[in-house]
Amino acid sequence: MTVTALPISPHPAVDGGLQLEVTNVKPQTDSIVSITLADPSGRNLPSYVPGSHLVVQYGEEGVNAYSLTGSGNAPSEYTISVLRVEEGTGGSMAMHRLMVGDRVFVSRPRSAFAPASTATHHLLVAAGIGITPVLSHARAAADRGTASSLIYVYRPGAGAHVEEARQLLGPALTECRNRESFQQVLTEQLTTQGVGTHLYVCGPIAFMDSVLDLARELGWASARLHSEAFGAAELDDGEPFIVNLVRSGLRLEVPAGISLLDTLEKAGKSIPNMCRKGICGECILPVLKGTPQHRDLYLTDQEKAENTTMMCCVSRSEDPELELDL
Repeated sequence: MTVTALPISPHPAVDGGLQLEVTNVKPQTDSIVSITLADPSGRNLPSYVPGSHLVVQYGEEGVNAYSLTGSGNAPSEYTISVLRVEEGTGGSMAMHRLMVGDRVFVSRPRSAFAPASTATHHLLVAAGIGITPVLSHARAAADRGTASSLIYVYRPGAGAHVEEARQLLGPALTECRNRESFQQVLTEQLTTQGVGTHLYVCGPIAFMDSVLDLARELGWASARLHSEAFGAAELDDGEPFIVNLVRSGLRLEVPAGISLLDTLEKAGKSIPNMCRKGICGECILPVLKGTPQHRDLYLTDQEKAENTTMMCCVSRSEDPELELDL
C-alpha cells in the first residue's frame, strides 16, 4: 500500500461517502491512467446519472473530482481516468501513485452534466481527457437504445479510451487529430442534426467556448447545449470590496488579488470548498444584498441573473459592498 492511500480521516467533501479499494490501474496513454475502484466487501455500488463525477481524497487534506466513465447502471465498480499534471496542484501525481489494494475515501457520485431525457440523439464532443464523461453518456445511451455520436479530438498518441469508443460507437465515432479536420466535422454535424439532438461538450475552456459559440451561431437553442469544464481560465485580481456577514455581525475587507473565500477563512469561517476554481460548486453562499460579479463555471445563466447565490472562491462584487447570509 502506498503512503497516499487511506488518509486518517475523510475530508469534508467526501464525508458520508464511501471507502473503496483500488482493483485495477491501467495506463491509457503516457500521461493518463484509468483507476478502477470497488467495495472491499464486493457489494454493488450506488448507481449514478451518466456524466457524473466522483470526489476522491488524496493524502490527508487534498480532494479533486474525476468523471466516471461507466453508464451508471447498477455498477459493481467505478472507473475514473486521471491526467498527470507535473506542476499541478490538483493531486494528479498522488493519484498516479495509487496501486491495486490501496484504499481511498470517495464521495457518492454527483451529477452536474446529466443527459436530457427528451433528447432523441446525443451529439457528444470531447477533447483530450474530456472523453471521460462523454464516454459515460455514450454507454448509457447504448444501454437505453438512444442514438448517440461522438467527435473526439486528440493529439496523436494522446487519446484515452479510444479502443473502447471505437467498439462502442463504431461508425458513429469520428476521430480528429488536428484543428482543421475537427472544425470541418463539427460544422457539418451541427448543421445536419435534427431538433431533437442535444449537444454535450467537455474539454478545455477555450475549446468548449468555441464549440458552443459555433452551435449558437448556427441556431442551436441554449436548452440543447450542455458542457462540463475540467479547467478554469486565469482570472484577474478584481477590485476590492466590503463583505458584510449579517448573521455573524462581521464586516470584512476583500482586497484585490485575494479571494472572498480566503478572506472568510482568514476571519475564522469554515466554508466547504474543493476546487477553488469556480467549477465544483462546493463553496456556494447565499447573497442577501448587492450584485455579485460572477466568475464561476458552476451556476447557470439564470442563477447568475437571480444574484441570490455566488461562488466565493472566484466571484467578487460589482458593488462596493455585498451582504451574505453568513
